[in-house]
Amino acid sequence: MRAIIVGVNINQTPQRFKYQIEELEGLVEAAEGTVLGKVYQKRESPDPAYYIGKGKVSEISKLVEGIQADTVVFNVNLSPVQIANLSQEIKAQILDRTDLILQIFFKRAKTKQAKLQVELAYLQHQLPRIYNQRGKDLSRIGGGMKTKGAGEKIGEIKTRAIKDRIAKIKAQLKEIEKQKKQQRKKREDNPDILNVALVGYTNAGKSSLLNRLTKREAFISDQLFATLDTKTSFIYFPDVGKKVLLTDTVGFVEDMPQEIMDAFMTTLQEIEEADLILHVIDISDENWLLKKQTVEDILKKLKLEDKPTITVMNKIDKVIPSEDYLEEDESENTVTISTLKGWNLNKLFDILKKYAVRKGEQHYGQLRIL
Repeated sequence: MRAIIVGVNINQTPQRFKYQIEELEGLVEAAEGTVLGKVYQKRESPDPAYYIGKGKVSEISKLVEGIQADTVVFNVNLSPVQIANLSQEIKAQILDRTDLILQIFFKRAKTKQAKLQVELAYLQHQLPRIYNQRGKDLSRIGGGMKTKGAGEKIGEIKTRAIKDRIAKIKAQLKEIEKQKKQQRKKREDNPDILNVALVGYTNAGKSSLLNRLTKREAFISDQLFATLDTKTSFIYFPDVGKKVLLTDTVGFVEDMPQEIMDAFMTTLQEIEEADLILHVIDISDENWLLKKQTVEDILKKLKLEDKPTITVMNKIDKVIPSEDYLEEDESENTVTISTLKGWNLNKLFDILKKYAVRKGEQHYGQLRIL
């Protein structure tokens, strides 16, 4: 992918807009693309036809031809009409933010469940665009008497095929979720097992932390959405006879596309049914506060804001030169660590052990009451 980034700033602060563009560059890189150029426009509202102004469309078209770009990526989500109009004017693939995220997901999905979830999200995103496609693929069936026209005819066929496929995928995912739910039920019913979900903004270091805590090998990369598939591993504390199951979940991003939220709801149920959440934050990221808020907003959307949560401030080794400079965390629900250097991991182990013991005590206490 040889990409041009189009950044449209509608009533955003310069800092927020800069953050969005930097993230979009990271997404292009995660999709194995290269950013050749950037085009910006500040607007009070989107143009209904192109999102950007017609003059800017012409400028991008010339730039695409001049530097031989093959893709134009917008930092916003475009309507089906806007995608169709831009494709007519610019001789390159037009991607909005959701398109780009879905491309990354297609490349990263490994398990059957993840592949089905990505396909579902893609089809749900494409469905509204069918009637706005133009070109030969919409003229293969001629409009006969009493038909609505060639374009609409093909549109109806494509729509029906997509809806049929969506129904089949949902049925398959439902079956997978049924099996997983039975597995989770067994874990939940066991008072000696603490179920912990790792959540965080993409690239916060969740997979690295899972690997370090459980000695498990997991794919780790310094890219957005390095991993999509849910991974579960465990820690055993023999002195108290307790086990902690740690589940890594898909990373979040700002304004998580609804199609992706819907498709990955089965994965996110791992969070819903966890006893404890570890919210992993990259403290070295200058935008960590914005990303922390994004994750908290998504948890609130999932109605999980009241679930017990430990905030894990990761990558502190990029901020201070040695462990000697670590300060005492102000809250017992916050721990500052370096997964890479192993700093303060003992404190995190102690927190997990404490919650595991507490779960067992609550269970056996209830049995005594009964």
